[in-house]
This record gives sequence, C-alpha cells and structure tokens, in this order.
Amino acid sequence: MKLLFGAAFLILIFNSCSKYEGEGGSATIKGVVVEQKYNTLGNIIAEYPVGDQDVYIIYGNGNTFYDDDIKTSYDGSFEFRYLKKGLYKIFVYEDCLTCPSGKKEKIIPVEITKNNQVVTVDSINIKKL
Repeated sequence: MKLLFGAAFLILIFNSCSKYEGEGGSATIKGVVVEQKYNTLGNIIAEYPVGDQDVYIIYGNGNTFYDDDIKTSYDGSFEFRYLKKGLYKIFVYEDCLTCPSGKKEKIIPVEITKNNQVVTVDSINIKKL
C-alpha cells in the first residue's frame, strides 16, 4: 500500500512540474482591437477602437480550437494574463464578403520567452463591412 501511494505521489509531482503553454505563469499578452469600417467601394470611412469584441487565445502550436477568450474593454483593449513561456496564437473575427460564413479569422502568433514578460501586440485591425 505504501509503495502504491509513493508511486502515485511521484507521478503527481512529475506531472505538475511540466511546463506547457497556458495559464499558471506570470507573463501577459495585451493589445487593442481597432475596427475599420469600409464603404461599398472598399475605402475606409471610419476607424475606431472597438469595445465588446471577442478575442481568442490558443495555447501552443498544435491546437486549432481556442483555449480561452475575453471581450475587449470600452477602449478596444484586451489582456491575457498569467501565461507561461511558450507559443500562442491570438485571433479575432472580421467581416468577409467572399467567405461562406461572412467572417474570417485574423490570427496573430505571439511568443513569450521569459517570466514576467509583457508582450504588446500591434493593433489588430478588423474589417467591418
């Protein structure tokens, strides 16, 4: 019985030490989503930070389904906190006239290379038709 308990304890310890992308770290990814409104000729007629926009994050390279999401604040800003070192993908959806769903994803790859790092992505411009 003691041997079984000891083995289970060691497995638990070793599994908890693995460092995969995701929550539990001290790094942050942040940015701003800007909506670009277009007219029928394809020209930008307005540009502004967009509040209440869904922003998604994927932990690692192998996933295609998102791991977490957040809505932008009134000023278009967003933050994913408590991340570990590793590779991430941030994405949002924008309007698309030629896409069957009417939307397409805009994906931004991000790498966190050290603890306590704050990565600010460039403004994410999304089309609004």
